[in-house]
Amino acid sequence: MSLYWLLICHGMMTLTIAVSFLCGRWPIFQGTPIGSIHRFLTFGAYRHFLKFIGAVFGDRGTNLVLSVEYYCCDRANPILQIVYLAIIGTTYYIVVKTSFSYIPGHYLSEVHRLTSFFAVAIGIFLFLLTSFSDPGTVKAENVSQYLSAYPYDNMIFTKKECPTCKIPKPARSKHCSLCKRCVARFDHHCGWMNNCIGERNTRYFLAFLLWHFLLCVYGTIAVGLVLAGRVEELQIVHILIVYYGVDNSVSSLAPYIAQWLLDAHNTQILLMVFLAIVSLLLAGFFAYHANLCLTNTTTNETFKWQDYANWQKKLNEARAALNMNTTGMNTEGKPPESKCKSFFRRFLLQETEVVVRKNLYDKGFFHNIYEVIFPVSTRASFLQTKSKSKSR
Repeated sequence: MSLYWLLICHGMMTLTIAVSFLCGRWPIFQGTPIGSIHRFLTFGAYRHFLKFIGAVFGDRGTNLVLSVEYYCCDRANPILQIVYLAIIGTTYYIVVKTSFSYIPGHYLSEVHRLTSFFAVAIGIFLFLLTSFSDPGTVKAENVSQYLSAYPYDNMIFTKKECPTCKIPKPARSKHCSLCKRCVARFDHHCGWMNNCIGERNTRYFLAFLLWHFLLCVYGTIAVGLVLAGRVEELQIVHILIVYYGVDNSVSSLAPYIAQWLLDAHNTQILLMVFLAIVSLLLAGFFAYHANLCLTNTTTNETFKWQDYANWQKKLNEARAALNMNTTGMNTEGKPPESKCKSFFRRFLLQETEVVVRKNLYDKGFFHNIYEVIFPVSTRASFLQTKSKSKSR
């Protein structure tokens, strides 16, 4: 059973590290061990690594590491795209080598050989579609249409010009320093896609996340059914009961069956754990981005709203402090106010102005979904407006 517990510990550690690295910056994890692990993985570990390289190899080694960092993190590159193709290709290869010999089996028919291939092929197609599609590049030719489509809310988006592209900056757009272009309804730059996620390809990105979540769930269940079929075909339960005298109950049989599976099919067990963990991560990512789409918000806008709320909070605190100082000056010569009354006065002053998040672009559940599936720039009205502006 030592291998059984080792597998559980390995899965828990992998899940913790993956969640910490990918989700550690979420507000829910601030001040938690997940947040601390995220800071160590993203900043602390790299800082200590740079010190070690500098101590061993000197400035030349440090400069080499920094140049690699610049290529990987500060400019568009296909590294993560290659990693994705390697992961999905290797995973499918392992599935074929370890499980296809048992298909058809007790629970799976031969059709799953084909469905698994087409499922992976569709996943790669969605990956390529998202990677190489236009995210909604704002150019001088279409900037007027985007300015009309997305009005300024004068809160997190105000009228300004992009200092790099030298064109007016539509609301909800952002200049991507990696892609070196302005992107309409900018969500984020995805390293896995080596592309920005914006107004025109958010729908493809969501389809990619959803399909790969379903693909991982399908793989987990299919491999599980292969293993269940092996247990049934080899009559493992019958052998344990008749020849080893194990009680005919789930609690008694489960440890022995698990031990046999770990000994005879450990590769498939590790594959199931890997696919289950990835499916959970993909479910979280899809749920997060689906919620943004349902409220017509982007990842970039959530950070902007956080900055705006922090600024408003500091402004309210400054006003409250100024009001208290003014009140103190007006009450000179009067008996001192009790601590209890002073506390409630300060509390009420801080709560007088609440930061209100008014999303101008949230136009209802169905309209928000429609805007993601049918982007503004693909509609006939947008194209007609563009042709009129050209004729002028």
